[in-house]
Amino acid sequence: MTTPPFDTVSTAEIRVVSAQLGREARGVVGIAARCACGNPTVVATSPRLPQGTPFPTFYYLTHPAATAEMSRLEAGQVMVELTGILDGDDEVRAAYGRAHEAYLADRARFGDVPEVAGISAGGMPTRIKCLHALAGHALAAGPGVNPIGDLTLERSRWSPERCECDDPGAALRDDGPPAT
Repeated sequence: MTTPPFDTVSTAEIRVVSAQLGREARGVVGIAARCACGNPTVVATSPRLPQGTPFPTFYYLTHPAATAEMSRLEAGQVMVELTGILDGDDEVRAAYGRAHEAYLADRARFGDVPEVAGISAGGMPTRIKCLHALAGHALAAGPGVNPIGDLTLERSRWSPERCECDDPGAALRDDGPPAT
């Protein structure tokens, strides 16, 4: 498996991601998945933020409707259900381990950070800790890479195929050179 190609990050995209997060976006190295309208849904983040802080969550879910839906699923005990699947299915467990390795390989392209060595996101490779991170990975990597992320998205009322953005297409408006 290889890291999906990322688009160059524009100033408009950073502005949209910052608005989605309610704070300045930091360390964004690419847009890993998009809403149907073109706005970012998942960003790829440097494993070390500009201030020097280690950041293991390479694929970061930013879309407000998606993050709200992952929170709803977590509150609805979907992690318990998915943990049962992970614990009871050898094939799912093996694929989840491969998803962990793919995540680490994707992040490694952007630097070696000893403080987060071997740590991916969402509880991989042995448990389920954060549906936001697992859905973000599944959206970025595509179907079939992260089985728990895929199952999370299947249970979701939110879809990247349907725009729920406050300002649809804002990230695609040409506003100058790429962000640095």
